[in-house]
Parts: sequence; structure tokens; C-alpha cells
Amino acid sequence: MLVYINGKFVPEEEAGISVFDSGFLYGDGIFEGIRAYNGRIFRLEEHIDRFYDCARAISLTLRETKEEMCKIVADTCAKNDMGDAYIRLVASRGCGGMGLNPAAKKNPTIVCIACQISLYPEEDVKKGIGVIVAATRRNYGEVLAPQVKSLNYLPNIMASLEAHNAGAVEAVCMSREGYVAECTGDNIFVVKNGVLKTPHPGIGILLGITRKAVMEIARDMGIEVQETFMNRFDLYTADEMFVTGTAAEVVPVSRIDGRQVGYGKIGPIAGEIRQKYIQMVQTEGYPIKR
Repeated sequence: MLVYINGKFVPEEEAGISVFDSGFLYGDGIFEGIRAYNGRIFRLEEHIDRFYDCARAISLTLRETKEEMCKIVADTCAKNDMGDAYIRLVASRGCGGMGLNPAAKKNPTIVCIACQISLYPEEDVKKGIGVIVAATRRNYGEVLAPQVKSLNYLPNIMASLEAHNAGAVEAVCMSREGYVAECTGDNIFVVKNGVLKTPHPGIGILLGITRKAVMEIARDMGIEVQETFMNRFDLYTADEMFVTGTAAEVVPVSRIDGRQVGYGKIGPIAGEIRQKYIQMVQTEGYPIKR
């Protein structure tokens, strides 16, 4: 496998960054998870727009234009002869010795990796996964905007540890006020009385690309979609529940905190949305020129 690092493609075993890189030392950077299907990169431009928004939010100036960054992503897939891939695009503030002063870091580090991923086995897609509501809360906006996909994922990892220790696959994180926010790596949806509900952006969530696509699909199906404020009661009494993400795609939830959700397996609305999403990603996207 070839990895893109700062303008060059190098073999995986030779790929490396400095131990003084600010991303390694301090989690000072951003990333995007992107998917390619059937020779096309799904909604690449939207991912790159979000990548640059995150960079601006942390005052990280990228040398490359958006068009150049799109080409880097596509070329990484092409160099590895991958028409179907999970892509990780990373930018850190770069090197500048020890210390927190961002002004000392003059040249950002850009890394792009294309590989294969299977986050949930097909069995989980059919029967649904178990989740818990984590004690770990979502990042407060006063500390770091939750919309920033930063390299510091430790709060997400701590919530994931809670899920693992409880025998669950995923964890739902709440906001400081006690509203449902999102999972450790996915957005969350519930269905109640035929209405599709997902946390309101004002709660402080990552505005997922897959989340947006799912809402578009549901509206095209004639389903009412609400971005709203939910608590545990709304999760425990849902008719259906599922999580979405670039890596996860659309995965049903069958149990939460030991309680069965709805049918105890993938529900009819989640099932149809998943099918339509799989069809969508196979037919649209930025072309990979091999």
C-alpha cells in the first residue's frame, strides 16, 4: 500500500512522520473519513468542505486548494488501484519543536491513506447492535466545537471503553444538558410513529455526511424528518433506532441499556433507508482516474 505524505507517495512500511509533529504530540490537527465505492468517492467535495471548515476553526492554514486536496484523495485511491476504499485524510499543524505555541509550526503535515474497512459484520446489520448510554458526555462547545473532527478523540475512546466493558458495541453520548448528542463515531436516528428523528445541530454534534444523505433519502420516501431534542426516554421508547457514519454506513440498533428496541432487529424504515443508501453510494461521487 502507498501512503501520501506531504507531496509524496511512499510504501506503507516507510510511511512516517516526525515524533515532533504537533498532531502526534498534542492531537493538534483534523481528519476526515471518506468512502469510495465502485470507482467513485462519495460526496468528496462535501468532505473536503468540512475538512477546510475544521481547519479554519482551529486556525490551521492549509497550503493546498480544495481542488488539489480532492485530487490528492483520488490519486491515493488510484495509486493503490482501489475503486472501493475507506480513506483517511489527516492534517496536523506540523513540526516546530516542543511546546504548545502554534506560531512555531510553519508547515502542516498532510497524510492520506486508502485501505479497506468493515466496521460491522453483516450479522450485525441484520440483527442490530447493542448500545449503552455512556456516562462520558459530549465535548462542550466552550472547550472545542463538536463540529471539529480533531485528532484528539480521547473522550470518544473513553465512551467506547464504557460500551466495551458493558458488553455493548457502541455508546450514546449525551450533551451537558442531558440531551442525546451522538455515538462515539456515528450519528444516531430513531423512528417513532413513522417520524424519523435525529439530534438537533444546536445540541453540539458532528454534522455527518452520511447523516445528511439519510435525511435526504427519508424525505424522498415521504417520511417526516425532525432534527430535535431527545432524552433517554425517546431512546427507550423508539420503534426503530439506527446509527450512521461513513465507515458504519447505516446500522440498526436492537438493544439499548439492555432494553429491546422495537422489533429487536432492523426495522422496515431503517431497512429501506439502508438499501437506498447502498444504491446511492454506488452511483454518485468524484471519479477515481486509474
